[in-house]
Amino acid sequence: MKTQDIVTKEWLHEHLYDSQIVIVDVRFDLMDESQGRKEYAIDHIPGAIHFDLKKDLSDATKPKQEGGRHPLPDVLSFVKLLECSGINEEKHVIVYDDQNGSIAGRLWWLLQYVGQQRVSILDENYTAWKDQGYPVTDAKPKLEAVSFTPSIQADLVATMEEVKQKKDLEDICLVDARAFERYAGQVEPLDQQAGHIPGALNLFWKENINDSGTWKTKEQLQDMYKPLKEKKEVIVYCGSGVSATANVIGMRQAGINNVKLYPGSWSEWSSFEENPVGTKDED
Repeated sequence: MKTQDIVTKEWLHEHLYDSQIVIVDVRFDLMDESQGRKEYAIDHIPGAIHFDLKKDLSDATKPKQEGGRHPLPDVLSFVKLLECSGINEEKHVIVYDDQNGSIAGRLWWLLQYVGQQRVSILDENYTAWKDQGYPVTDAKPKLEAVSFTPSIQADLVATMEEVKQKKDLEDICLVDARAFERYAGQVEPLDQQAGHIPGALNLFWKENINDSGTWKTKEQLQDMYKPLKEKKEVIVYCGSGVSATANVIGMRQAGINNVKLYPGSWSEWSSFEENPVGTKDED
């Protein structure tokens, strides 16, 4: 049976102690990088382990011009982390955060990238789980190491050079998942240049989520992504290849599977002075 990309709190509660389930807490605050680890130590879903965006889901040793602010982690190091955490192809990984799926989406995508197909995001945030009376604990689980054989899905990734070559092609759609203000070049709180990759369509990643914090229905997402349906390929980026993964999930829910992530995203693109920069007025 095909694994669902999104599972409900009710589903996870029912399967909380299944031996084939591995739960991963990826709460992370971009403004306070230690906050997620602190919150996990206070309480988390029973059995959950914690992965850190900076330390575990990125390669912080690389400069911005080699993959942006959150470069993809070294594959061997990431696979070793999975093995030490009890994750292999047989396990069903459930990921959650408190950031509307933006950080959870990064791990969801990384697992897909190394060939782990059985991975789902928990609908709504951890806070909703806790507030609705589902069980929490401060106990860390005992981990049993396993063996994981990666199967790299290279077709899920677009490099900066590939974006340069494809961004103006009619059958390719480039999607900027950042907020409109950053896309339009009105503000840029994190990177050295404001604006976007010329030709990109702006579809803010939070548009995948309802005001209540749940993911939109497949029908809503199909309507949202209707302009992309006939494209040969979609390339998605954001600031650093993290929140754009929510768009990848939303597109897959909408039946659009020919999607690549540009992991370097705006933080890599804008660090090269020769790369063109667009603003809303220019496009």
